[in-house]
Amino acid sequence: PGAGLRAAILPRPLPTPVLAFAIRHLGAVAGVEVTASHNPPRDNGYKVYLGDGSQIVPPADADIAAEIDAVRSLNDVPRPTTGWQTLGDDVLDAYLARTDAVLAPDSPRTARTVYTAMHGVGKDTLLAAFARAGFPTPTLVAAQAEPDPDFPTVAFPNPEEPGAMDLAFATARETHPDLIIANDPDADRLAVAVQDGTDWRMLRGDEVGALLAAHLVARGATGTFAESIVSSSLLGRIARKAGLPHEETLTGFKWIARVDGIRYGYEEALGYCVDPEGVRDKDGITAALLITELASALKQENRTLLDLLDDIAVEHGLHATDQLSVRVEDLSLIAAAMDRLREQPPTRLAGLPVVDAEDLTRGTDTLPPTDGLRYTLDGARVIVRPSGTEPKLKCYLEVVVPVAAHTDLPDARTKAADLLTALKRDLSAAAGI
Repeated sequence: PGAGLRAAILPRPLPTPVLAFAIRHLGAVAGVEVTASHNPPRDNGYKVYLGDGSQIVPPADADIAAEIDAVRSLNDVPRPTTGWQTLGDDVLDAYLARTDAVLAPDSPRTARTVYTAMHGVGKDTLLAAFARAGFPTPTLVAAQAEPDPDFPTVAFPNPEEPGAMDLAFATARETHPDLIIANDPDADRLAVAVQDGTDWRMLRGDEVGALLAAHLVARGATGTFAESIVSSSLLGRIARKAGLPHEETLTGFKWIARVDGIRYGYEEALGYCVDPEGVRDKDGITAALLITELASALKQENRTLLDLLDDIAVEHGLHATDQLSVRVEDLSLIAAAMDRLREQPPTRLAGLPVVDAEDLTRGTDTLPPTDGLRYTLDGARVIVRPSGTEPKLKCYLEVVVPVAAHTDLPDARTKAADLLTALKRDLSAAAGI
């Protein structure tokens, strides 16, 4: 307000996707969400959006940081002569009405779910969206249902972290749902777990990304399918087989959401944009609706998400992904590992020859420069980069094993698991981590 702009505040703590929606819905020039997202309790931060409803990219980030650094005293900051407007529920109601666009008319809505909000703000919005769609009311993981900034039941409020889904698994063993869905605390990410044999397991983000893509293709979706470079190459194969455009971007939805003509975008870190006309960012609420619709359609055929994953593997090859992630206290260790790999790039990993080694700081024909390394192997791919949000070195691994028939899948999975284990071992040695 002090700069002569009108400020509006959402009525209460709400999922980040609601803010991303509200910017375009209200015609705002920018939006700010204060959130620790999926980081530990001691962390905090904020996400900044511009008027197109997508997160900022350079140079806007550096420009904002420079303005902050230029402030010497709060007395130098223009004070507003009037306050701000606190919005009512109209924006949330409009967001929920927009979720209708995610689902196919008259699609089955029978899948039963267990849901955890991971101590965040997703519960009320997700329950309202599921009720509006006509799905069975999700069974809540009660201990994680209400917002709590201390995240008391988890070491890290990220569904990908070991132990974070334990309470959801326990609830599922008691209630026998068709699938488990989970949001991170600001509800822009979605995790999915399924029963595999006698117990439950998390699907990898790449698996959910492929399932949603296959579902949208089956529904006749048109437009560009987009993903970050660290996500599985399977999306490209699905798009090409369907005759759809496919694009890779740098890591992060700030890049994915800016792809021209995007219809669907995903990133392996549990982020999915399934309605870019509504939310130009990852959205854990609408993604939960779409995966539950898919599970309902498969349930009607007496099939599961795992059955569809098998079909995808037979059609496109088994794409198995994993991650080697090293958390450090001393950030110089990350820089040292990157330097070591640049100075002595590996020539073989897991017994496979490295056929191309790219230093992404130089950029490529389709990507701007970024701090990362990409190795293309015969039947595998490795990308190494420092995390942009955490003190981690992240290595993204993918192997592709051809599959001729469903009966070949067990052997293919064994081969893929062995290759991923060997990739981790050899890459760790090469990086000195």
